[in-house]
Parts: sequence; structure tokens; C-alpha cells
Amino acid sequence: MEEGIDGARDEAGDDGDVASDKKCGGTSAVETPEDGFWGTEIPVYQGKAWIELNNNVPLFTKKDYSTKSFETYGELDSLGRCTTAYANVGQDLMPTKERESISQVKPTGWQKLEYDGIDGKFLYNRCHLIGYQLTAENANEKNLITGTRYLNVTGMLPFENMVADYVKETKGHVLYRVTPVFYQDELVARGVKMEGWSVEDNGESVCFNVFVYNVQPGISICYGDGTSSRIVQEATADPSTRKIYGNRRSKIYHCPGQAAYEEMKDSPNLVIFDSEAQAQTAGYRKAAR
Repeated sequence: MEEGIDGARDEAGDDGDVASDKKCGGTSAVETPEDGFWGTEIPVYQGKAWIELNNNVPLFTKKDYSTKSFETYGELDSLGRCTTAYANVGQDLMPTKERESISQVKPTGWQKLEYDGIDGKFLYNRCHLIGYQLTAENANEKNLITGTRYLNVTGMLPFENMVADYVKETKGHVLYRVTPVFYQDELVARGVKMEGWSVEDNGESVCFNVFVYNVQPGISICYGDGTSSRIVQEATADPSTRKIYGNRRSKIYHCPGQAAYEEMKDSPNLVIFDSEAQAQTAGYRKAAR
């Protein structure tokens, strides 16, 4: 297993779910509020794993710049949710041994759910806010949220790798802050804000400020309690296989997509043909529009 990835099967397939009476309220990753937002300045997911914030410039100030490594993890809030994880990542914080099990931690909204088509099958990982490869944190409940495989691997991992590569190659430091974003009292984060800034070269090598979406394509997520369902796409009928509607009184037939086609469904004069050729053989002619 690669460093920085919370393995789906060994970390998700454990002794069960976290019970919750939190209701969903119909909110899902695929529903779009009228204004395109869900209570913050961040728009709903529109097919990209992350979006840039503040022109991709992090909100650190000069007083934050330091060449001394540190890591801090905010206290859980009143609902038991993670807050902010903040570090100045240096080589001295990085792991020197294999990661231990984190299966004993049950982040808010945790559910053990499997779907075919997801790498490892499990929808959720225990997602490190600051990846293990950066600060060697194992089962720290202040650093683990319920996150989709898509958030973990497609969204967050590229930024974690960018930071890790810079630190290893230069022996420098990267200010790194990850903040989960929850909507109201939901137990599963809508995503995470990620900020990074390479200190020694003043952001020349690492500079980002992004929001990464906690979604899984093809799955509808209830962020209230973490339950989910597969999105069923309705099949669109091929016009070439749809029936031809004829009017026995006027001897005119209508094809799918023509103006009066849908209206003919309820006509007392409706005659149904399998093809235009069949209608024409019966003496019908095609409608002009």
C-alpha cells in the first residue's frame, strides 16, 4: 500500500458502523441548490475533484513562516468532528516505520459501505487530514475524517505527494493546513480546504489553496449521517427503436421528436407501427413537422 493512502479494505472492513439518528434531509453530492452553493462560498461539485480558492494562494502570513518543524491538531467540536490540522512539514516529522492500524478510530458519519466499481470496493476511507507520509500520525482521532476513496486518492493525495517530494528532495519545510468543511450539523464533511507553502523558497516550489470535494462519482451521499445509495441513470430510449404513431383518421404518422408525437399517445385515433416502412405500407404518410 502506498504511503499517504488510507487502505480501503483493511481500514474500512472492520467491526461495523457508527450508529446515528442524524437524518439526511435530502442533501446529496448530486443535488444542486438554486444558487449553486450549499451555505459557504464554495460551489457544489461539478465534475472536478478540486477547485482553487483565493487564486490558489494560501492564507498564511509572514509570521507563520518558520524553518522549525511542528504539527498541531485542533480539538474535536461539540459534535465530535475534526477541526483543523496544521503543520510545518519537515523531514524530521516524516515516518520511519510502517503505518499501524487505524481501524479503532470511528470518525463522525462513519459507515462501512461497499460498491462495485470503487477501487477496493469500500466507499469510505478513514481519511488523514495530514497524510501519514508527512507527519507519521497513526490513529489520531483529531486527524481522521470519513472521506470517500475519490477524496482520498484522486483529490488529496496529489497535494500530499507534492509536499512530500519537495521536503525529501530539498530538506526544506512546507507550511501545510487542512480544514474539513461541514455544512451546519452534518457529520460528514462536504470536503476539505488544503493549503501549502514552501518556506525556504517563499512558495516558489509549493503554493496551493484548494477545496477538495468529498464525493464519489456515481454515488449519492447523505452528509447528515454518511448513508449513501448508487445513482441510477435512467436509460434514454434510442429514437430508432421507438414506435411510430399513426392517426387512423388523417392517415398521417408521427416519428419520435416530431411536434405532435407525444400528443398522439392519448388520441382515440392512435395506431402504432413498428417502423416507418410499416406505416407507409399501410397507406400512411409522414407528418410535415
